[in-house]
Amino acid sequence: MKKIKLKGGKEESVKRYHPWIFSGAISSLDNDIEEGELVEVYSTTGNKLATGHYQIGSIAVRILEFGNKEINENFYHSRLQSAYRLREALNLVRKDNNCYRLVHGEGDFLPGLIVDIYGDTAVVQAHSPGMHFVRMKIADALVTLPEAGIRNVYYKSDTTLPFKANLDPVNEYLVGKYDGSLALENGLQFNIDWLKGQKTGFFIDQRENRKLLEKYSNGRNVLNMFCYTGGFSVYAMRGGANKVVSVDSSSKAIELTDANVSMNFPEDPRHQAIAEDAFKYLDSIEKDEYDLIVLDPPAFAKHRSALKNGLIGYRKLNLKGFEKIKKGGIIFTFSCSQVVTKEMFRLAVFTAASQSGRKVRILHQLTQPADHPVDISHPEGEYLKGLVLYVE
Repeated sequence: MKKIKLKGGKEESVKRYHPWIFSGAISSLDNDIEEGELVEVYSTTGNKLATGHYQIGSIAVRILEFGNKEINENFYHSRLQSAYRLREALNLVRKDNNCYRLVHGEGDFLPGLIVDIYGDTAVVQAHSPGMHFVRMKIADALVTLPEAGIRNVYYKSDTTLPFKANLDPVNEYLVGKYDGSLALENGLQFNIDWLKGQKTGFFIDQRENRKLLEKYSNGRNVLNMFCYTGGFSVYAMRGGANKVVSVDSSSKAIELTDANVSMNFPEDPRHQAIAEDAFKYLDSIEKDEYDLIVLDPPAFAKHRSALKNGLIGYRKLNLKGFEKIKKGGIIFTFSCSQVVTKEMFRLAVFTAASQSGRKVRILHQLTQPADHPVDISHPEGEYLKGLVLYVE
């Protein structure tokens, strides 16, 4: 196995079990290391520190094992078993719930890998060349997990792998085939489009926040902005909302939302789905028309270069919400931008509240659910921020 040596003092983060080694920390490396190859990492004094996948870029090594531990043939099966046991302990594998995240990258000690489960299908995304090259090992390990009941493994990494790696991944079934896409979440049915939809087809990370919204929906007029597949809308309907309006700029998303609402609440006149730009729609509605608004936009800042404009976007969006919501209304507002910290997001929302002149109180501070765990040595894994606000 080829070797990488770190500069003096740069091994401290590895000793704290941070799973990334940045390119600037490297003193020397063996010739002809290929992207995705397993490499051993050594201190400047020659002590072996870790083993991981090498890649070209700012993050040069994603660590799989610390110390002298070897990565053997049973490595992926063992890590996946551990991940599944956690989901069982969280009571996510139930008759009324068969969709959940099985692997959340660094949070499950498999950096560069995402695995979402929808019934008997696992949707796999690689975010590193190393995970791309071991995709068949991962697929084989998934279908041999005891009790998980996984029969199909779909690989979907065409938009998640580093562009410069020139890997040209193909979205395809590694095991099994398409045999339906219905999934259950807390007793509600959803048609998951993992073939063409965003991410792995569904935003599993909002499961617990959708459940919370259900409790606040009774008797309210609910506006679900950036609805995508209508998850919040379906929960609001079950919660007893008077009216639910779902808005998304994508006509495909509106079709998915209508289908998911109809599947759970056939011919229910309380729901309407509208294909429209979010800001245009918020400008068009009357003040006090809604007393529960969901603001769950796509990431406004995917990279640090877009951070300033992203924060402006969050401020403007929340200002619109504060201006339009009825007195005594509730706003669920989110950011899924990893580069936007909790403090940055809060400041954007607080600034919007101040500009609106409304009195606003925090009811809940939200984050990602337990099947999206954060490695205590890798705080960067906490990406989802949310606030539930009471507006007077």
